[in-house]
Amino acid sequence: MFVMENHPVEVSVIIPNYNYARFLQQRIESVLAQTYTDYEIILLDDASTDDSVSILNHYRTNSRVAHLEINSVNTGSPFAQWQKGISLSRGKYIWIAESDDAADSSFLEKAVSALNQYPQASFCFLGSHCIDEKGNELSTDFDRWTSKQLCRPHNIGIFDGEDYIKHNLYWRNYIYNASGVVFRKQCFERIKDLSCFSMRYSGDWLFWIEMARQGVVLEVYEKLNKFRLHNVSTTKKAQKTGEGIREDVYIVNTIEQFLLNIGKQRKAVRHGSFYKEIKRLKVSPTIKKELMLYLVSSLRANPCDYYVERLNKSFSCLIPCLITRDKDRL
Repeated sequence: MFVMENHPVEVSVIIPNYNYARFLQQRIESVLAQTYTDYEIILLDDASTDDSVSILNHYRTNSRVAHLEINSVNTGSPFAQWQKGISLSRGKYIWIAESDDAADSSFLEKAVSALNQYPQASFCFLGSHCIDEKGNELSTDFDRWTSKQLCRPHNIGIFDGEDYIKHNLYWRNYIYNASGVVFRKQCFERIKDLSCFSMRYSGDWLFWIEMARQGVVLEVYEKLNKFRLHNVSTTKKAQKTGEGIREDVYIVNTIEQFLLNIGKQRKAVRHGSFYKEIKRLKVSPTIKKELMLYLVSSLRANPCDYYVERLNKSFSCLIPCLITRDKDRL
C-alpha cells in the first residue's frame, strides 16, 4: 500500500559527472529542453580533471539547479554518486541522467505519465538510440524488442516485480542504461540492502533488482533516450580483471537467496552461462581457476551445467520446453 507524499517538485534529475566535459553541455541542455517542467536538477562532479567544473559553474544560477556538489577526491565508484544525489533529492520521482548521455525532449513527459498511471510501479524503463562520441546514431540496439514486446497495448509492458527478476534480470541487466529510467523515490527508500552502491562494475544491475522487488516494473517501447557508447568502457575493464564476473556471480547468488521458485533447469542454464563466460575470458589461467572456484562455492554450480547451457542453446528451437535467456524474456 502506498502512502501519499507531498513533494516540492515531481522529479529530481541527478546528473553525476566525471571527466565528461565534452558531453556535459549537451546533457544539461537536453534536460532543460524537456516538455515536462516540474523538476529540479542536482549537478554532481566526482573530482574531474578536465573542464567539467567550469561548465557546471555556468549553470550554477539556473533556476532549475537545486544543488551543485563538487568532490575534491574521486570516490572510485559511479554508484556512490547515485546515492549522494538521491540523498539530496526532493522529488517524488528520480531520473539519474548520466552526463555523457542525452534525451528526447518528451522523455520525462512519457515516463512520468506512465508512473502516474500505475502508482504501484517502482520504475519505468524506456528504450534508447545508441550514439557515438560525436552524437551520431549507431545501428547498435540493446533493446532488441521482438513482437512479444511491440504487440503490447499502448507500447507499455507491465510486469510483476518478482516475475521480471526471474525471467529477465536473473539472466542479465536488461536495464542497461540508467539514463533510460525514472524511478519512484518512495520505493527506493524501502530497500534494505544498499550494497549495490559499494560495487564497482555491476552495482546498477543489483540496484534495479532491488527496485523491482518493491513494486511493478514498466517498460515503454519507445526510444526516447540517447545512450552514448565509448571505445573504452567500464565493461571492458571488468572483463580484463575478471572482477565483473565476480560481481555478477554475487548478484545471481543474491537472487537465488530470495527467489525460491527459479527452477532447476533455469538455474543450471544460468550457472552454465557463467562457465561459458569464464572459459572465454581472456585472463590468466590463475584468474580463471579462482573464478571457477568462486562460482562453485557461491552458487554450488556443477561443471555439467556448462553442457546443459550449450544443449539448451542448440536445441531450444526444436524442443519448446528448453529454457534459454532469450526465450525466457518477458
